[in-house]
Amino acid sequence: MRDDFPLIHHEATGSYLVSRYEDVERAFKDPVFTTDNYDWQLEPVHGRTILQMSGREHAVRRALVAPAFRGRTLEESFLPVIERNARELVDGFRESGSADLVDRFATRFPVNVIADMLGLDRADHDRIHRWYTAIMGFLGNLSQDPEVADAGLRTRDEFAAYLLPLIRERRAHPGDDLLSTLCAAEIDGTRMSDEDIKAFCSLLLTAGGETTDKALSGIVHNLLRHPEQLAAVRADRSLIARAFAETLRYTPPVHMIMRQVSEDVTIGGGRVPAGATVTCLIGAAGRDERRYADPDTFDIHRTDLSATTAFSAAADHLSFALGRHFCVGALLAKAEVETGIGLLLDALPDLALADGPAPREQGVFTRGLDSLPVTFTATSGG
Repeated sequence: MRDDFPLIHHEATGSYLVSRYEDVERAFKDPVFTTDNYDWQLEPVHGRTILQMSGREHAVRRALVAPAFRGRTLEESFLPVIERNARELVDGFRESGSADLVDRFATRFPVNVIADMLGLDRADHDRIHRWYTAIMGFLGNLSQDPEVADAGLRTRDEFAAYLLPLIRERRAHPGDDLLSTLCAAEIDGTRMSDEDIKAFCSLLLTAGGETTDKALSGIVHNLLRHPEQLAAVRADRSLIARAFAETLRYTPPVHMIMRQVSEDVTIGGGRVPAGATVTCLIGAAGRDERRYADPDTFDIHRTDLSATTAFSAAADHLSFALGRHFCVGALLAKAEVETGIGLLLDALPDLALADGPAPREQGVFTRGLDSLPVTFTATSGG
């Protein structure tokens, strides 16, 4: 596809597919490729989010939420939340000698962290996990299964009924949680409405849950299949960031990101008409031999991918998008992965893949392991 059909009109999705790194990179950076597609793709379940906004509206909304996900706020307020959640989950299975890391750790860790950051009741974690699963099902429902669509829309209403009263309560009685911070944030007299905050939290739970979930199990699986690289990471934990960046390239959690062109565009040697949707194939672009040497090999030491810039808008991979819509939670994801993987390696010194069928990747829109059975020497929590 990259070699012979770099631009394909795909009738089933009614969109144009681009698969080369340079074309996907352009689609993320060139303003003619807008996020207007999120009006129909995301708004039905989330409400209107910052992903749909442009110009000053986008800049102000992003500036309102971004400080919570970087620098001192992330380190002082939320790193302890990340560490506590990772430890509690690992302590829940470390004495058993075996576990499915997808079920017992990866799917729960990022959602629990975000729920705790927002100051939501821990008794609601299972319900929140169910909501985020239903919303992700809606977003990836390319076959338009009516039951999946209905579940996503039902979740939108349930989540709004749950969160809007909490937002009103935090406005009246703010705490030190992220929800209170979002309620109080103000720039040039602009504050976020209750609906703005609800939509952002809905987006945060799904985008921050699903992607980090799949990245965590992907990193562990990739390292377990490359024992010499796992040994290197065990010896030098600063290499976790490199393993994360390489996993985002090699087995990205998000395989497709869409854009809508505001005018006729020539890309991939062909023409896309104004108003059409362009589907950027992240997985294919991450394996583009024009950009990466030996792209089908997992290599945390590769010289054509920088871990230094991998979690900023200067990233040289595509999994967080690029440009003005670069993932606002990239540094939160990095903190979760470094903490979570570090704790797993500390607690489970002889971690290994369990005998049996090889773990399978599943999914089209988002893609990851459906399970990751592992064995290890049972230890008690310390």
